[in-house]
Amino acid sequence: MSEEKKTRPQVPDGHSQFMLTRQKKPNEKGFVGYEVIWDKFHKEAEYQTPKRP
Repeated sequence: MSEEKKTRPQVPDGHSQFMLTRQKKPNEKGFVGYEVIWDKFHKEAEYQTPKRP
């Protein structure tokens, strides 16, 4: 039987509406991880204290 490959294929970046996924470089054991970057869902407004009556 054939042996398992030691290298992993390079995967392109994954894009969705609020998320970006990138492949990390393999570590010394050969583990390949993925980095997930989230975009902001909404803008955050500065809080303003209400006027006194």
